[in-house]
Amino acid sequence: MNKKNVKDIDIKNKRVLMRVDFNVPMADGKVTDDKRIRAALPTIQYCLDQGASVILMSHLGRPKGGSDPEFSLHAASEALASLLARPVKMASDCVGPEVEKMAKELKPGEVLMLENTRFHAGEEKNDLELAKQLASLGEVYVNDAFGSAHRAHSSTEGVARFLPAVSGFLMEQELEYLGRAMANPEHPYIAILGGAKISDKILVVETLLAKCDKLIIGGGMANTFLAAQGLNMQDSLVESAALETAGSIMEMSGEKLILPVDAVIADKFAEDANTQVVDVDKIPAGWRMLDVGPKTLEAYKRALDGARLIVWNGPVGVFEMPKFAEGTFALARMLAESKAVTVIGGGDSASAVKKAGVAKQMTHVSTGGGASLEFLEGKELPGVAALMDK
Repeated sequence: MNKKNVKDIDIKNKRVLMRVDFNVPMADGKVTDDKRIRAALPTIQYCLDQGASVILMSHLGRPKGGSDPEFSLHAASEALASLLARPVKMASDCVGPEVEKMAKELKPGEVLMLENTRFHAGEEKNDLELAKQLASLGEVYVNDAFGSAHRAHSSTEGVARFLPAVSGFLMEQELEYLGRAMANPEHPYIAILGGAKISDKILVVETLLAKCDKLIIGGGMANTFLAAQGLNMQDSLVESAALETAGSIMEMSGEKLILPVDAVIADKFAEDANTQVVDVDKIPAGWRMLDVGPKTLEAYKRALDGARLIVWNGPVGVFEMPKFAEGTFALARMLAESKAVTVIGGGDSASAVKKAGVAKQMTHVSTGGGASLEFLEGKELPGVAALMDK
């Protein structure tokens, strides 16, 4: 990675303003999954060990204008304090005289959590006045929030205009592993794309096809490709507006594209549906494809055999329902057993490998769904572009 990280600058006795991704799931005022908080710990701990004080900023959810207790970062600050085994001060806002006073009074080794940056409408507009106020709280800026790096917001891109800006360790790790898929991938390189819609992933399909040796397609988006081949997908989800695009992608991909050959189908989109396994050209009227079948999994296995790099983004079935999860979980187990470097895009793919119990066997599980997808599309992420080059 050609961006400076926190080790490349002197932070001793300095106030480090750090953007983290504490956009965590909550229930009854408590954090229900602290994975994103844990992911930021190495950078926070490093700064504290170096004698810096740390001021953390993050968004949480989508508050509808102004302060809202439901979207407060208070519970996240408590979870962090427990993980760090030290107190974390909580600010009532992310800017303003009271927050400035708290920041200025911080001593080396102390941590201050700012309130949700999205309580200010200027955050998502990348308002430079808000960015300037945030920047005034610290002396250096560290971005460790890869999950928000694809957004040009005041706390991700704006502050970097006013302070020396470097990456944290999580950001560096994300860029290193996702960068392998884009810059100099090892071959054989197999990409796997799932999820519901092809329209969300046209760019990433085209970018990956140019770089990988095989592209495995599953999930709802596979239905559109199969329909473009002239198959009757009956009640399966098909994006009719994307049929032409799917057809032209298949033309340019030649032998690279691997589509499902059989499917687990259901007579309705529900957990209590009747199911059967059929070849994809034999789906009866009134039925829909909700997972890949055993023959398809065999084809996936053959494609993955001997791979040196595997990148996966998107489930290959409706894995939220146990009846239609086996395809996704079986694929996760194949990756866990592979000797390849395995890079999992965030979002549903990260959730799937966790549910399958194999997350720890992956080389890298991304913390950013939208950010990893845009990175794999070859786009420059504003939060990354704003950091200082080495």
